[in-house]
Amino acid sequence: MRFTTARLCGGKALMAISSDMMDIDMGRARETVAGWGCRIIQEDDMMLLFEWNGMETTLYPTGKVMFFPLEDKAACIRYATEILEQLR
Repeated sequence: MRFTTARLCGGKALMAISSDMMDIDMGRARETVAGWGCRIIQEDDMMLLFEWNGMETTLYPTGKVMFFPLEDKAACIRYATEILEQLR
């Protein structure tokens, strides 16, 4: 997978933006994430917010994944790849 990254929240959050067009089934994503033992914080058709590896993680249907707090771009891409590969 290929990504670009964006800094958000004054540099305390990073978002990985997939170069591939994605259309993630958010209901299936919720079931998968819950199966990992992650606490779901908020969800709707446009996003899924959950705790993952000590971070608030937000998943969007387009394949964007935001991590807070996180400042390491390489880790952001690695984590996003790990999550999205399991949701394909």
